[in-house]
Amino acid sequence: MPFQQGLLAKPVPAHARHLFFSLHSVEALPAVLDALLPQVDGQSLILGMGTPLVKALGRDVPGLRAFPQLDAVVENPSTQHALWLWLRGAERGELFLQAQALEQTLAPALRLVDSVDGFLHRGGHDLSGYEDGTENPVDDDAVEAAIVASEQPGLAGSSFAAFQLWKHDLNYFKSLPQQEQDNIIGRRMSDNEELDDAPASAHVKRTAQESFAPEAFVVRRSVAWADERGAGLAFVALGHSLDAFEVQLRRMSGLEDGIIDGLYRFSRPLTGGYYWCPPMGEAGLDLSLLLQA
Repeated sequence: MPFQQGLLAKPVPAHARHLFFSLHSVEALPAVLDALLPQVDGQSLILGMGTPLVKALGRDVPGLRAFPQLDAVVENPSTQHALWLWLRGAERGELFLQAQALEQTLAPALRLVDSVDGFLHRGGHDLSGYEDGTENPVDDDAVEAAIVASEQPGLAGSSFAAFQLWKHDLNYFKSLPQQEQDNIIGRRMSDNEELDDAPASAHVKRTAQESFAPEAFVVRRSVAWADERGAGLAFVALGHSLDAFEVQLRRMSGLEDGIIDGLYRFSRPLTGGYYWCPPMGEAGLDLSLLLQA
């Protein structure tokens, strides 16, 4: 299937740089996209479009919407941007230089409003010490969960992504007894085994993908981050629609049954955005859904 292969590629590269752009000039957009698209290989550079960019092109992507404003006790900010570029590689300096060049290329139409440097920690652990993505679908199941299967040209092979930058209060979390930490996550840190007697607020129980109707499977491609804002998890969830992520977030926030995910005891999302990752064609990124006459 012609999806951006880096979305599901394993292992996750050691370094990532997430770039978020707002729309500045609709008139300059066609020329900027012509310059950008040849650089998007779907491996080291992944592209996701938000609703502001799709609307500026006068088009519609079935299933794409802006990140929701949930009426919940806990806050899940919506910071929806027009364009998300996900740079991935083994060397942080190269990603920095690539990001600088991309920012200059896009400047006539799109302005950089946020950037996040991510890094793989202990082979895929969160900075809290717990393994991340334990129950990710793999192989064919990952493709089924994350990639759109459609007969519509330009939509088949695409993916929908949710991005949240979670900031952890690690000093508070590390001050808790180990058993309390385990109960917040719902797993033992020592062996990553799920706790049978974990409280209903445990993160693992709140987000158990098979416990929803229909089942809410997503593929997570998250990495750690740290900068002047703090540190935590740069969370990426991929789905063949945005529905699975959204029902998980609603349950985590207590909107389903009033129980708030224990994760919010030590972590808060700073950002939230939904993006559509177009498929790849023979000549590169396939934007036929948006650019057709």
